[in-house]
Amino acid sequence: MESLEAELDRARDLDEAELADAVESIGFECTRCGACCKAGEAACDDGGAASETDPEPHTATVFPDEIRALQAEGYDFRDVARPMPYGIEQTPDGPRGETFEWALQTDDCGDCTFYTEDDDGVGACSVHGDRPLICRTYPFSVALGGTSQPMGEAVDTDGIVRAHECEGLGRDISREDAEELAAALKERAVRELEEAIAVRENYRPTDGDGIVVHDSEGQKRPDGTRLQRD
Repeated sequence: MESLEAELDRARDLDEAELADAVESIGFECTRCGACCKAGEAACDDGGAASETDPEPHTATVFPDEIRALQAEGYDFRDVARPMPYGIEQTPDGPRGETFEWALQTDDCGDCTFYTEDDDGVGACSVHGDRPLICRTYPFSVALGGTSQPMGEAVDTDGIVRAHECEGLGRDISREDAEELAAALKERAVRELEEAIAVRENYRPTDGDGIVVHDSEGQKRPDGTRLQRD
């Protein structure tokens, strides 16, 4: 199996022009439907209360420095991010477990807390200028063919570029926008691998008390504070 370091070298060598060609070939235009920002099917009743059959909450990976960029806009850490739920279980003493990523915070309905919608159902991101790379690149991802495969089924592919479910696929995209997406896709591929390598190098076993998030900067509590170690 190819090492993360070898994958990182390949990610750094990605040809942005080829990625842009693939994006342009598949086509995309955001329709502002909000599907990529929401939990899925309606998770709340008309009064805004969570339903009894909530789908899985929206999960979008956010890097530590991206969290800080949003904090700089006046948000508290917990307003921005939460521990990725995978690896966390509910126990009689409360949630506990280890996880290896941060996810954008969600509201009571499971939607991204930064997602807004007008009376006509047109969606928008309230932190659009500082949105994470995963949001900048959706519905596209890059599959390098090694250990770090993108999650989710692809509905269209062109070379190593994968397109995921989105009603905006297949629409005309300008070369300028395709190149912007391609640059972000390359940056995301590199950053995800750099993060994975740093997480591996900084990983330290914990005592299982509460929730611990292992990110590229070490071990942290759900509020983003460093876990104090003896």
